[in-house]
Amino acid sequence: MEPKTKKALKRMGIAFLWMVAFAGFVVLVVAATKDKESSRCKSVAVQIVGSANNAFLNEKDIKNLVVGNKTTNPVGRLVSEVNLSALEKVVATNPWIKTADLYIDNSDVVNIRATLREPVARIFTTSGSTFYFDKDLGHIPVSARYTARVPVFTNFPTAATTLTHADSILAAQVVEVASYVLEDAFWMAQIEQVNITPDYQLEMTPTLGDQVIVFGEGTDVAIKFNKLLAFYRQGLNKVGWGNYTVINVAFDDEVVCTRKDGGIPVKAPALPVFDSTHADVAGDDGASDADADNSSNTHLSAMASAAAAPEKPKAPATKPVTAHHTPEKPKGTLKPKALYPGSKTHF
Repeated sequence: MEPKTKKALKRMGIAFLWMVAFAGFVVLVVAATKDKESSRCKSVAVQIVGSANNAFLNEKDIKNLVVGNKTTNPVGRLVSEVNLSALEKVVATNPWIKTADLYIDNSDVVNIRATLREPVARIFTTSGSTFYFDKDLGHIPVSARYTARVPVFTNFPTAATTLTHADSILAAQVVEVASYVLEDAFWMAQIEQVNITPDYQLEMTPTLGDQVIVFGEGTDVAIKFNKLLAFYRQGLNKVGWGNYTVINVAFDDEVVCTRKDGGIPVKAPALPVFDSTHADVAGDDGASDADADNSSNTHLSAMASAAAAPEKPKAPATKPVTAHHTPEKPKGTLKPKALYPGSKTHF
């Protein structure tokens, strides 16, 4: 056989093999397509993504969102007829779910990956309604099954989901303050409730002590809490916890207090900025609190112990506190002012 003939036959053989392989591939694709079209959804699986600190919904609740309705239940339906986009909308419309992604795996199971909303503040409005704010200022409805352990704010002006400009600013400040408190076990134990005044200022009710803490606007949050903590350690522990009705940290670089006896404010040294993560703070004589008399730290130790105490309800869900608290001003109280140049803190 001539070389040219051999080469021609070889080329024909290779071409034939490619045609057979292609035909086999087409057959497999058609078979797989027909098999997929004839296969049916077997079940629904749920995975909750993110933090498990709240329990507004569990896997069963999310699953019931799609299987609990005959019109949306994909189980038993042809896989080709399952509308994943429509199912995602059904799941995502739940107010406790932030995002939802659905897909069908090779076992013909519909998988739901859901991210739940994270509450940061419990809100009681002036009209008596209640809900939660998340970090994105989104409303989360309360649940009859679960109460999130978050800071409580009373007298918020509205329950509307669409806020005015002023209410949006207030809501952002509420979330900022609440987020700061949530990250610190000490303040979570000490701040029992935050009241919003008609002029959108914040007043805090402490767990330990009967003073009203005037916080002002929800700005410079870390600075104000550091001033308050320094005042607890360097102020109240030395001059007594029962002498004041109001502790005001709203002013720059100073803490102003209203005395119960109505006496004239007296000079006190400026307080150092203190962070609750620090072990010691220098006192007036340069010594650390670790060297001070143990009895002077009795109340602060009780507050630190309270941080590890079991959770206690913040406010009744059925009857929120809406009354505005106006601290009583004793007769004869003068407007606090520094009596000596350079004095930053007033008692």
